[in-house]
Amino acid sequence: MRRSDDFTDAVRGGARSGTRRLVVHLSGADGTGPAHTPLAGLVVSKAVGNAVERNRVKRRLRGLLSSRIGELHDGEKLVVRALPAASGASSAELAGDLGVALDRARRRARR
Repeated sequence: MRRSDDFTDAVRGGARSGTRRLVVHLSGADGTGPAHTPLAGLVVSKAVGNAVERNRVKRRLRGLLSSRIGELHDGEKLVVRALPAASGASSAELAGDLGVALDRARRRARR
């Protein structure tokens, strides 16, 4: 995901779920246009830490998202926002948080 509008659509129009380290925003396909591949994006602010810490968190999350992108449906948009506690977390902890938050967001989106 690269466009600001895509991030805005997912954050404002999607289901939100969070854990201690991550917040996930999941927006379903709007059904107005042709089906396209799912989009995923990351938000890692300066509150997470210095540039080295932020980039480490981004690398870990990108790796986790690359393995889970196939689970998303066509047209879905996923934004993962890292919270300050993510900087000290291991990849396994981030993977667990991402799984829990994504499952909860899916349940909320179905309602």
